[in-house]
Amino acid sequence: MTTERDRILPPSLALWSPVVAAILYPWGLRAFHAAVAPGGGGTVVAVVWLAVAFALPLSCLALALPGGASSEAPARRLAFAGLTAPPLFVLVGVLAGLLHSPVEDIWIWPMLWIALGTAASFGKASEPAPETQPMTRLRIAHGVSAVLILLFVAFHLFNHLTGLIGPDVHARVMKFGRVVYRSRVIEPVLVILLLFQVSGGVQLAWRWSARPLDLAKAIQVGSGAYLAAFILTHMNSAFVSARAVHKIQTDWAWATGAPEGLLASAWNIRLVPHYALGAFFVVVHLVCGLRQVLLAHGVRRELADRAWGAGLAGAAALSAAITAGLCGVRI
Repeated sequence: MTTERDRILPPSLALWSPVVAAILYPWGLRAFHAAVAPGGGGTVVAVVWLAVAFALPLSCLALALPGGASSEAPARRLAFAGLTAPPLFVLVGVLAGLLHSPVEDIWIWPMLWIALGTAASFGKASEPAPETQPMTRLRIAHGVSAVLILLFVAFHLFNHLTGLIGPDVHARVMKFGRVVYRSRVIEPVLVILLLFQVSGGVQLAWRWSARPLDLAKAIQVGSGAYLAAFILTHMNSAFVSARAVHKIQTDWAWATGAPEGLLASAWNIRLVPHYALGAFFVVVHLVCGLRQVLLAHGVRRELADRAWGAGLAGAAALSAAITAGLCGVRI
């Protein structure tokens, strides 16, 4: 249990820090876009601002650790919410466009976070509840569902890696895969499984975040929270915005914001952290689950932690490669 002495931040600052980080996040992206414009400051300045944009949501994960967000569950949960800022900002932008909002999304964004912070400030710390049979069944079902989804995720990540070779290769691989995952039988089942993962994962994250978490558990819960927001955002963008409303193909051009690209467009730049952290956290979440399985089967903690660390490094390398391809790098 975290004590007063263990706290790095006072409760009020711990509660509102992720709100501030989330509110500042779009402005970091805007500063990056301004830096890449002609006469905007050059490559070094642009890289610094992009790093700041990534660091703002990632800093919320540190706040969720013991001593970072104090011992209170509302602050810890708000920190995990702050981590999901990249996909949520994409979601707000897409919904604002679909609803033809007269208010620009960058102004809607802080209002939502101030409301969320205000609501959390009235929340009460909940006592960690003991593991119950329904929650145990949910945890097992969550793992089984993840195994079934893993085939699609692995193919999807590999497909995006082929973007490093070129859009034509990516299109050929995608065409092959869509024969399976866009079939009338598989696609509805896949959607149901993904929605189940989101629903069950949010319930598990809410329960586990009632108590202070160690580093590995915080990363597992945080990556799960990010993926829940990412899945809902990506499904809205693909199924609602692209396929239902605008009647466009969700191909390489759609994913990379053609013809402007991801880096040159003030709107599209938000997709860079969204994609990069999405690819990173999907692997991280699987690796965290694997670590739990290894420990449960008697593997020494030292070996499990080494495998976990290697998995995190591999996730970072994979994310960097996929993001590079999406931004135009070719091999």
